[in-house]
Amino acid sequence: MSMPTMDEAAKVLADPKAYTDEAGLHVVLSQLRANAPVAWVEVADYAPFWAITKHADIMEIERANEVFTNSPRPVLVTREGDEQQAAIGIKTLIHMDDPQHRDFRAIGANWFRPKAMRALKDRADELATQFVDRMAAQGPECDFVQQVAVNYPLYMIMTLLGVPEADFTSLLHWTQELFGNDDEEFQRGTSMAERGLALLEMFQYFTELTAARRANPTEDLASTIANATINGEPLNDIETVSYYAILAAAGHDTSSASISGGMHALLEHPEELARLQQNPSLMPLAVEEMIRWTTPVKEFMRTAQRDYEIRGVRIAAGDSVLLSYVSGNRDDEVFADPFRFDISRDPNKHIAFGYGVHFCLGAALARLEVNSFFSALVPRLESIELAGTPEHIATTFVGGLKHLPIRYRLR
Repeated sequence: MSMPTMDEAAKVLADPKAYTDEAGLHVVLSQLRANAPVAWVEVADYAPFWAITKHADIMEIERANEVFTNSPRPVLVTREGDEQQAAIGIKTLIHMDDPQHRDFRAIGANWFRPKAMRALKDRADELATQFVDRMAAQGPECDFVQQVAVNYPLYMIMTLLGVPEADFTSLLHWTQELFGNDDEEFQRGTSMAERGLALLEMFQYFTELTAARRANPTEDLASTIANATINGEPLNDIETVSYYAILAAAGHDTSSASISGGMHALLEHPEELARLQQNPSLMPLAVEEMIRWTTPVKEFMRTAQRDYEIRGVRIAAGDSVLLSYVSGNRDDEVFADPFRFDISRDPNKHIAFGYGVHFCLGAALARLEVNSFFSALVPRLESIELAGTPEHIATTFVGGLKHLPIRYRLR
């Protein structure tokens, strides 16, 4: 039997189920980095694209944001999905390019600066302690993802937005559907119309929230967005709702994936957990390693506005490129022994938050959440082990574990 070509192997990047088998995925990505770091991918139902798997190339393309734009294809979805997004006219930060991107990013930026994070730290620590207490109460076993990791960051981002706690569950379901619509457990249906329902319901919810905050402004991020202006004009409905949606969804799913992925990594590497218990000052480095190891955002897409050459391969104007962050974060040219989980890894030049002008707006919040959570949990752990088989969500965009059964004893 002949070996598949590298272009054939690169099709794995468009297969949601491939991301449920991390070991198998990394074998293919390692081969691509070594043999075809810029590979052409043609898959049924998808517009074709170039797969970019080397850390340096991903950074080069992110830096060249005038050549490689987010619009019109910021994320890998099917042709039908591309058309649906264009028809709805979704306008989140990931769909925009400068100068529009710069103007919209500025609206929420102050809420994620270091000063704001210092103010949020007490809330993050308090919530982390509550969730660890809850683990203690419901022990000795739990599904760490569904009972802990999805809820803690949800409370954080909703607190920031100013959404009432009674609505948290609805927002959780919508985000799980949006990012899990390739996973049979989370998708509402298989048709595009059924899959679009979560988005429509979320839009309806945030449209009503905007109206309420314009009528009665409050001291929260939702009010900042609802009452923002660009060039003297208020944001339209699609723009306000898109802003909430990206914050609520991306600000939640990425952090929950980092926390559950970090927990899994500590379970698989008990010697690293022991090091962290003995030396809590390693926590900031451990957080970065958990985020590198998990890489919740698997990819973003860019579209070339003119011909461009990378590694001797010509990307033609109009061609799409897929930036595989999962691959870049295991590149041995950047990370010594990249398949070793090392809580003291320093430097750690991971690209889990992207790079350049589109560097993740909520990166500081994600780091704060992961740090607060494990700072609350690790000192209280007497014992912890797997109590079943971990399962990953089927996705090509954002995700990580969907189930992590654990058995534990807490002080």
